[in-house]
Amino acid sequence: MDDLKKTTAMREWIVFALSLGLGAHVTLGLVLHDGQEWPAQTAGVYGILISLAIYAVVQLCRSIWWIMRGPSTDDGLE
Repeated sequence: MDDLKKTTAMREWIVFALSLGLGAHVTLGLVLHDGQEWPAQTAGVYGILISLAIYAVVQLCRSIWWIMRGPSTDDGLE
């Protein structure tokens, strides 16, 4: 695998991991601040769903950014 593919794969994993972490924090906040509406027993399922939703929104924003930015010959990496 060449360096560009490794860099792209690493970038995607970082975005996914940050989305999972942010989703976990959002779920924890919901459980702690509104315990009756968000029971702790289902926090894991809600955490995964919220994390995947955040990941989808991030990927949508990145796609829109790439479309608006246009094609580029320079990846910005040296």
